[in-house]
Amino acid sequence: MRDALSGVRVLDFCWVGAGALVTKLLAEHGADVIKVESRARPDNLRLSPPFRPGAEGLDGSGYFASRNNDKRSLALNMTTERGRALARRLAARCDLVTSNFRPGVMERWGLGYEDVAADNPGVVYLSMPMQGGDGPHRDYVGFGATIAALAGLVHLSGLPDRPPVGTGTHYPDHIPSPGHALVAVLAALRRRRLTGEGCRIEVSQLESAVALLAPALAAAAAGLPEPVRSGNRVPEESPSGVFRCRGDDAWVALAARDDREWRAVAEVLDAPHLAADPRFATHAARKANEDALERELAARCAGRDRHELARALQERGVPAAAVLAADDVLADPHLRARRFWRTLEHPVMGTLTAPAAPFLADGERTGATRPAPLLGEHTREIASTLLGLSEAEIAELEEAQVLW
Repeated sequence: MRDALSGVRVLDFCWVGAGALVTKLLAEHGADVIKVESRARPDNLRLSPPFRPGAEGLDGSGYFASRNNDKRSLALNMTTERGRALARRLAARCDLVTSNFRPGVMERWGLGYEDVAADNPGVVYLSMPMQGGDGPHRDYVGFGATIAALAGLVHLSGLPDRPPVGTGTHYPDHIPSPGHALVAVLAALRRRRLTGEGCRIEVSQLESAVALLAPALAAAAAGLPEPVRSGNRVPEESPSGVFRCRGDDAWVALAARDDREWRAVAEVLDAPHLAADPRFATHAARKANEDALERELAARCAGRDRHELARALQERGVPAAAVLAADDVLADPHLRARRFWRTLEHPVMGTLTAPAAPFLADGERTGATRPAPLLGEHTREIASTLLGLSEAEIAELEEAQVLW
């Protein structure tokens, strides 16, 4: 599976988060992903913390490193006509061209779908504009937090009696936008292999985020009450929440999906009488008395170790887990057993910990094998092998700050 996409070449204009995650997963499965940026216009993530102490300049961002492993970096100055001409030559030699710029940028460079397809009719072309390529909002730009607010994710995230808190950038940047785009790209590449035909794919990141709200949209369309923020509570589970445990900012998440699991929760918390309490004996009763139920659980979780409590609940078949901070996640025994973490050596930042792909394929764990590239690390290699430029031509283009 690591070489499943071997032979697929990608010209990658995806910056920052959602698009970069698509091409990262392609690279981790064998695609040759050529990331285009320059010192005149580096990927914004190169300027974003956290930075490895002592790692200076554009190659010290851990954020950038986490999105761009296994790719090659081409320093190509797209503010120059010669740079744009070289990009067009490269696009003609690639199976997939990707971008997440605002509509019109690629077209102004002569790299719109029609431009590329004229020289490369079999190309698969992915664009990921914030709100699509047409319509009155086509030119709006934003990041994950903007999209989450527009889609309604923020409105539905939080406690009912408090202002919404949102989901950070995980939704949509890390799940729906790259997920929708990746499935579409893989389907298009398979179709291309079978038929030789390319296609254009447009993924509106706003529409990808709205897709997460299907139950709420269906309820609204059916004339049911308007969905509201409900915190950690869900209709089919009771209890369902996160409870403070012993220690500094230590919490456990747990849920009971039926009466058997609720009785197990009560027993693990040394409170079997709660299971017999008429207020909590059935799911309907627990839902009707959810505030009181959560107060009882909070009192009994407060003195417990979060990890021990989670294990005890899991052993009884109850969904439960300790809430983990970043350092806890790195030490999590389940992720270690799943071989999720791996170590990469970066030439500037030194030793880095990288996540594997979030799935197994035929029992094999795939994921990062090479650290994120230095800016322009592969420029000469790509210019020579793919563009056929001589050493003298490369040197002249570097001097003119085209390959820069």
